[in-house]
Amino acid sequence: MAAASPGSRSSRPQRRDPPGRPPQDGYGVYVYPNSFFRYEGEWKGGKTHGRGKLLFKDGSYYEGEFADGEIMGRGCRHWAHTGNTYSGQFVFGEPQGQGVMEYRAGGRYEGELSHGVREGRGCLVDADGRVYWGDFHNNKRHGRGHMAFPNGDEYEGDWVRGQRQGHGELRCADGSVYEGQWHSDVLSGLGSVAHCSGVVYRGLWISGHPVGRAARTVILGPAVLEVAPGAPFSVCVQLLQDDWTVAAGEDGRVLRISAGVRYVQLPAYSGVSFFSVDAGRREAPIQTPFGFQCIPYPLSDCPSGPERARASASPRTGDPEAARTPDAPCGQGDAPGGLPAGGRCPEGCRRAWQGWAQFEGVRLGAPPPGYHPVPFLGGPQEEASGRPRGGPGPGTGMPTTQDPPGGGRPDGAAKAEPGTEALPGEYVIMVQDVTTPPFLGHRLPTAFKHLRVSAREKAPEPGAGSAALPRALAPPLDTTSS
Repeated sequence: MAAASPGSRSSRPQRRDPPGRPPQDGYGVYVYPNSFFRYEGEWKGGKTHGRGKLLFKDGSYYEGEFADGEIMGRGCRHWAHTGNTYSGQFVFGEPQGQGVMEYRAGGRYEGELSHGVREGRGCLVDADGRVYWGDFHNNKRHGRGHMAFPNGDEYEGDWVRGQRQGHGELRCADGSVYEGQWHSDVLSGLGSVAHCSGVVYRGLWISGHPVGRAARTVILGPAVLEVAPGAPFSVCVQLLQDDWTVAAGEDGRVLRISAGVRYVQLPAYSGVSFFSVDAGRREAPIQTPFGFQCIPYPLSDCPSGPERARASASPRTGDPEAARTPDAPCGQGDAPGGLPAGGRCPEGCRRAWQGWAQFEGVRLGAPPPGYHPVPFLGGPQEEASGRPRGGPGPGTGMPTTQDPPGGGRPDGAAKAEPGTEALPGEYVIMVQDVTTPPFLGHRLPTAFKHLRVSAREKAPEPGAGSAALPRALAPPLDTTSS
């Protein structure tokens, strides 16, 4: 029985051929013997050929081109059990070539397919809003590609079986940039990160963590740093890794120097420490590792400009113009290797360079308002004023000064004006990591150095010098390395 011609479809009801006898030519409807399939469309020689629609009993369907009984050409396929819909090219019933897949769970894919899976170049937007442009293999991101994340991060690089692996660059929305090796979707291997805080780390990464980053701060020098009243001194700081080696692969961490004065509780003077402190000025004592507490004390003449210039080449570029010394104030020019300046640091801060930082010309200031000296008999203040020794008090028996390590005042150097220097006694120097935002979400513990201001000056002993630190401990002036 011949199928109805296209011109007669609207003039009379369509005729359905009995099971086992599909239409031969023209347009017709046929229900297959197993009743799962139903076809409505064009036929040629008893086979689906031309435009038509194949419906499945579960609600799925294909609508598009047929050739010699096969789904072949351009069409649209909908799967009822997944809710996905594909529009594009088909070969022998499978999506193959260029097309667009819309996913019921959210997202879409536009690009090349082979045997029904993503294969070749394409763009995938997933249900989480991530957008990937690049290579696919066996339905997964594989090869070179670029991904944009909903939070603003972007990755460009290698992919293996759907994960970042190989070499790639991650640019974060906050301005941080990582370039290096990846494995199983995490930073792993050699790589460098320029953090939005201005910190740069170059070195080995394992499971997303930098192996050689700083873990602690250490102030170099003797256990007790002794200085004369009003004398400037230097503070040299090392950043150390977990294995206590210098974190030479890290630059740019912001360190702030501050001071405290020993806090002593006496029965007769509750809450005083060489001073009686006004109630409005009292602050919570700070615990130190030296067995006592301290309260904040001001520093004066802590320079905010460069202390000196060094003509040393950058260890990475060999370019003298790119060199930067450990004691240069943060934000002072460009840092080596493209270190972001990160803005100028607050007063009293430095950026560490190759695991080092140095504070030059540091002085303890005069007692701040609200700090009133308490003259304990036999204490350092009595000794400084020439009064006879009496009963015990804080600081009794304190050693007299030598040329202070870290830049004590040499003969002939200017001394602080009277009334602007700290009184003899025991103080603490503190160096804090104030990098903002914290590098990789972590700040280093505060470093402490016990400082003693002696009551009177003493000539340096034979062999004693005024160098900041022994040469073996000082940051190298010529840091050129291979």
